[in-house]
Amino acid sequence: MGARAGAETEVRSLEETLAQRQLEWQREIEGEWRGLRANEPRIVLSRLASAFEDNQAAAAAVGVLHEEVSLIAVVPGVEVVPERKPTTTAKGNLSLKKLTKRETADVYKLVVCGHVLATLKECFATAPGISSARIVAVRAAGHGDDGRRRPEAVMAARVSRSALAGVRWQSVDAAQILSDAASELVATQRGVSKELQPLDVTQQPDLGTLLDAVDFDEMTGQG
Repeated sequence: MGARAGAETEVRSLEETLAQRQLEWQREIEGEWRGLRANEPRIVLSRLASAFEDNQAAAAAVGVLHEEVSLIAVVPGVEVVPERKPTTTAKGNLSLKKLTKRETADVYKLVVCGHVLATLKECFATAPGISSARIVAVRAAGHGDDGRRRPEAVMAARVSRSALAGVRWQSVDAAQILSDAASELVATQRGVSKELQPLDVTQQPDLGTLLDAVDFDEMTGQG
């Protein structure tokens, strides 16, 4: 009986401990949710970091001001676009046709816009109190004197949560969606092929400051 009574006492003690921990966890969860809804920077940035860490393409939240967050999305270089596309000859035979410079530029723009939109969608799904986001798409641009890769910006945009509501994702391409949704959109295209060019940070001092603060190798897991 003594052993049984001791075991019952231990079980009750464990149950009380677990109940207390459950209350503490619940309070912690509720407090974090309130902070997330209120856009407390520490909580929003932490939640977004967790949401982005398993993405195939790296992304990061770098600041929160009131109901707006600043984001960085890492995009691949133009080499991600294949050189050829499947087609058929006049006789109906399968063939691979080399993409023109314009076709390559168009496909690459879709890639960049797709990465931007995917990052925005995940951001708004994760942080319910955020109503708008400023996002910069960056890619690798060679190596600096210290041997680390340097980023360059190829697109910047400001998009509100409401602008993405009701978007026909399956029937409109990423470039058109971003063009329609962005209240601000900065991109530089060159020549008849409309190739995306690095943004001129001398004309965008805030952008230059942001790029200086980015550790590209760390963001992409190659630091």
